[in-house]
Amino acid sequence: MSGHSHWAGIKRKKGFTDQKRGQLFSKLLKAISIAARGEPNPQFNPQLKTAIEKARENQVPQDKIETATSRASEDKNLEELVIESYGPEGTAILIEAITDNRNRTIAEIKKILSDNGAKFAEAGSVRWTFENINGEWQPKFKQEISAGAKEKIQNLIQELEGHDDVQKIITNS
Repeated sequence: MSGHSHWAGIKRKKGFTDQKRGQLFSKLLKAISIAARGEPNPQFNPQLKTAIEKARENQVPQDKIETATSRASEDKNLEELVIESYGPEGTAILIEAITDNRNRTIAEIKKILSDNGAKFAEAGSVRWTFENINGEWQPKFKQEISAGAKEKIQNLIQELEGHDDVQKIITNS
């Protein structure tokens, strides 16, 4: 029964879950660093408070949270991006990202979009279909699409969420 080692199975499962957990931690800690830029005290910064609560819900260690908060004043090259695109059947898509290299992130996201039948859009061409309510993007209206297009959008969202810099994806479908 070669290849059926109990330890080998555990190692593969643990490696996969650790990788997913590490990606999630990275995204949450980047969000904390961005939120802590203006005011590093969560009592006076509701965005930071929300980011810290979300990190705690996902069991990020407290020392990592504190490091991300203190690093915000030192690390000035992180920036927030809102990338606009059109998906299958003209679905509007907003992609929120936090990155230390704008050009790399945009190029990688463009590649993911083109591989999944979506198109990169110019700034402002998609954003009008959404409204920003309390810092959260909400679609102004829903767009009806076919079941095949919904499946394509789900695949696109899944691939985008696998990218380290992408924080959130909003569609109007």
